[in-house]
Amino acid sequence: MLNRRELLKKISAIPLAGGITVAEISAPSAAPDWAKELGIRTFINAAGTYTSMTGSLMPDEVVQAIQAASKEFMILDDVQTKVGERIAAITHAEAAVVTAGCFSALTLGLAGVLTGTDQAKVEALPHLAGTGMKSEVIMQKGHSIGYSHALTNTGCKIVYIETAEELEKAISPNTALMWFLHIQSDKGKINHQDWVSVARKHGIPTMIDIAADVPPVENLWRFNDMGFDLVCVSGGKAMRGPQSAGILMGKKHFIEAARLSMPPRGSTIGRGMKVNKEEIIGMYVALDRFVRLDQKKEWDIWEQRTALIENAAKSVSGVSTTVTRPELGNHTPTLKITWDTEKIDISSKSFLENLRNGSPSIEVMSAGPNGISVTTWMLKTGQEKIVAGRIKDVLKGALK
Repeated sequence: MLNRRELLKKISAIPLAGGITVAEISAPSAAPDWAKELGIRTFINAAGTYTSMTGSLMPDEVVQAIQAASKEFMILDDVQTKVGERIAAITHAEAAVVTAGCFSALTLGLAGVLTGTDQAKVEALPHLAGTGMKSEVIMQKGHSIGYSHALTNTGCKIVYIETAEELEKAISPNTALMWFLHIQSDKGKINHQDWVSVARKHGIPTMIDIAADVPPVENLWRFNDMGFDLVCVSGGKAMRGPQSAGILMGKKHFIEAARLSMPPRGSTIGRGMKVNKEEIIGMYVALDRFVRLDQKKEWDIWEQRTALIENAAKSVSGVSTTVTRPELGNHTPTLKITWDTEKIDISSKSFLENLRNGSPSIEVMSAGPNGISVTTWMLKTGQEKIVAGRIKDVLKGALK
């Protein structure tokens, strides 16, 4: 007697009309390779979590959460509220909301500070004149690297200061917010805690931008614990959530006010900063996964990969290497490879092009006219061997 497996095997081989078998009909078709179909280059990312390189890759459990969420209708505000409660608990915040990236979190957070829950003010932004809203944001000159557009989107202007004395003089009845950029904290003369202390003394809200500043994982709650009123972070970098998602967290009344400028509401400056249910849930799953990771184990893997690439590069005469671990932003082992141009005849630009145009394509960053910078935290398992081999080949091929 045939068992069930043998019976199904025989049935699947029975030819139907036209000679097609049951197996051929029921076999699932392979998912289309849309990058290949559209002619889009894919590459090994040995550069980092750059937006231009589409950030990071989402883990399977994040993708699965997004797919599951896509199959049901939900009320958007309900999703934000429930997910926000979970995120707030993880990050030691009073409240949180998922935004369309960190830049969006900056704009929406300041909008909430300006308007409170006054609907007329919400709809007035970015027009501040005659509304009674404040109009100035104070920041240190060393923290001005281009992201202030997220703040001036609200209609506010930036007041730049350097010293504690200048800060005290700059504070006025028009001061809406004191903004701090963590990645540039070593470029300012006022540290985090002193910034918060001065703001508290004058009753002024504070916001900190930590867009690319995890790891370490502790930064996700460090600044809430320190007393910043609002904390903004990117979701699609180290946390490996949706690249178009970020988190705004902090004091409950500011988060509630910020949400009035967010979709699904219209007539607001944030209406175009839409984040859907899939991204919101995906962001939560990514965050929850990230805080549960064995951070030491992750770091050890990055260091082992970095050492492999470093040793391959150093094996070529005329090559020097250094490994740094930036304390502020992109805190991951970073390998710098430089070469003696008297021995190796290639520019960093040509080096990048060689890696980019090879197969598989590889992206690294330039580090001066005769150097490249490599990170390994965005590599898939085994890709470090490919990167090491290709870098060594390019260096050897350029030997004089």
